[in-house]
Amino acid sequence: MKNLEQEFLQLLENHKGILHKISRMYMDDVDDRNDLVQEMTYQLWKSYQRFEGNSQFSTWMYRVCLNTALTFFKKENKKLKTDEIREDFDRLDEIDSFEKENQLNHFYKAVQKLNPVEKALIFLFLEGKSHKEIGEDLGISEGNARVKLNRTKDKLQQIIKENGYEF
Repeated sequence: MKNLEQEFLQLLENHKGILHKISRMYMDDVDDRNDLVQEMTYQLWKSYQRFEGNSQFSTWMYRVCLNTALTFFKKENKKLKTDEIREDFDRLDEIDSFEKENQLNHFYKAVQKLNPVEKALIFLFLEGKSHKEIGEDLGISEGNARVKLNRTKDKLQQIIKENGYEF
């Protein structure tokens, strides 16, 4: 049991960015984000013994965390721009940290206005997942993933413009 726990903790440490990105996509409030990270960690540990290694740990972790976030979001009843969004994230590295944080906050505020499935689509897109991988992760066809992602990018772009969040 000790080895299993150590193995899990090491994998969790290696991929902890997934927890924080997903929590920030789904929750605006810091306390809510912390609660979601805790819930995702609990669900990951609870289901880790069933992880068979048929996929990469990070892929399995995405699925568990996204499903947990969707459930958590519904339970709590809380409340893309096109391909340029990815370029904007790359450009953020060149901007001073205050401006970078400000722009990220605006982006996440815009993302907060998406529904849970749209948030998952954007998250997986920003993680560099292909349409096929997004479809597999969300249990939809590749074509459906492509259409939903394009609509979600358009919707996010509109939210960003309407709220003056443009970078």
